[in-house]
Amino acid sequence: MATIKELDETKVELTKSLDTIKNDSEKKKRLPISKREDIIEIKDFNFYYNKGKVHALKNINMKIKENTITTFIGPSGCGKSTLIRSINRMNDLIEGALYEGEINVFGENIFAPGTDVTQLRTEVGMVFQKPTPFPISIYENVAYGPKTQGIKDKNVLNQIVEDSLKKAALWKEVEDKLNSPALGLSGGQQQRLSIARAIAMKPKIILLDEPTSALDPIATIKVEELIVELKKEYSIVMVTHSLDQATRISEMTAFFNDGELVEYDRTKKLFTNPKNQLTEDYISGRFS
Repeated sequence: MATIKELDETKVELTKSLDTIKNDSEKKKRLPISKREDIIEIKDFNFYYNKGKVHALKNINMKIKENTITTFIGPSGCGKSTLIRSINRMNDLIEGALYEGEINVFGENIFAPGTDVTQLRTEVGMVFQKPTPFPISIYENVAYGPKTQGIKDKNVLNQIVEDSLKKAALWKEVEDKLNSPALGLSGGQQQRLSIARAIAMKPKIILLDEPTSALDPIATIKVEELIVELKKEYSIVMVTHSLDQATRISEMTAFFNDGELVEYDRTKKLFTNPKNQLTEDYISGRFS
């Protein structure tokens, strides 16, 4: 078992590696955030639990740009997870849930009559707080989604599994044991497998609901490295309780409190020069 000192030294090295990935990404010739397309637009959105008795989200308005990492922060129960789960209509599964307003994804209101929710959840993948591997092999975990879409060709499935695991930075660790049970992987590996499973569906947006809260510091840094790398191909929206994590990996941050969007800005600006006193109190630890 690694000592605390060894864990700290490893964390420092992984943090340096994360910084290198982030810097390399920034050097690429890409449009500034202000000129990137709005991939998600939320308009006057309200959400209620218990048939309208609990007003969980209150008149939310925001736009999320393509190929960015956007983090949602705020105290427990502030509505950030409710909002992220609304973006691919996961909250439809909650009895007594009601909504008002719009969430436009790729320019289409996802609550419009006739919306194909299955297709929406294919294009807007989701990874949850705790790793959720199926009790089957590593290979079958990744191939499961494509198979449900009708892909049967073994060669095609093999390529999808390999590509997805590579993008999830897991291929080198599991390429020789693809038929082994997924539940035999470590917690961090299981979470990266969950991300690979989402990637296999070829989404354009990946939603992450506190994906590292159940992981140790080393596994957390590995997942953060992965998220920064994935930004090159996907738009990432992530709920986190870690302010340090938000500052490390995100470009945009939204602060929520009591179901309201208090402030939404570039991460560096929000953390160094917040406009709202509530935001300043929260990030400085004076929030109660």
